[in-house]
Amino acid sequence: MSKPLKATVNCDMGEGFSLYTIGDDEGLMKTIHLANVACGFHASDFSVMNKTVALAKSNNVLVGAHPSLPDLQGFGRREMAIEPDELESCFIYQVGALDGFLKRYGLPLNHIKPHGSVYGQTARSIDLARAVVGVAFMGLAGTAHQQAAEELGVPFIAEWFADLDYNDEGKLLITKKHDPVPIEVVRQRVNTFLAYGSRISTVGGKLLDIGANIAEVSICCHSDTPGAVEIAQAVKALVDESNKEAGYV
Repeated sequence: MSKPLKATVNCDMGEGFSLYTIGDDEGLMKTIHLANVACGFHASDFSVMNKTVALAKSNNVLVGAHPSLPDLQGFGRREMAIEPDELESCFIYQVGALDGFLKRYGLPLNHIKPHGSVYGQTARSIDLARAVVGVAFMGLAGTAHQQAAEELGVPFIAEWFADLDYNDEGKLLITKKHDPVPIEVVRQRVNTFLAYGSRISTVGGKLLDIGANIAEVSICCHSDTPGAVEIAQAVKALVDESNKEAGYV
């Protein structure tokens, strides 16, 4: 049995808009290591972004950008035909907005993680991936995400999802709306992932290697999954225990 990789817990945050709220950001920010902050194209606005960055600072959470395709109506979970140069400009625009708030609170940009459909598009297309990789990049191991990061000499953070399913080919099953996941199912998935050297359990019962040349892994808990705070608390407890037993802390 392989030694587990050093792990963190991340969550997509600041996904409300105006008076509308999605997820318990205050509760979640107390239970995670990394926050992927929405940048305005699938969710968030200047007030929400400001509040989210301030909340991250007060909880000592590292902040990454979570840019999307320009699709507020579809929450960024609908694919769009887009050229690499267009996507590069799209991401620069959004990350630049977040960076303004990071500078206001004296925080660095820790990483970039694409949101929703563009996460899948950049995982499949090396040209799109190369267009958006610039700083430490969080994405799917063994895909164009990792390839582009390695080509460009950018740190790669492999991501695994505690509240989503994988098919038997190891592909993430992304849904427009996240269904409830029993907390015991989440615990079992995380225990399997950590205990078997970061191996992914699939819907068909297989165990697949997360990939080669992986230095660190971050486990995602979505803020819009029902029971998100309880899920994040359970995952963080298991991650902290695993890191301690493996000698990382």
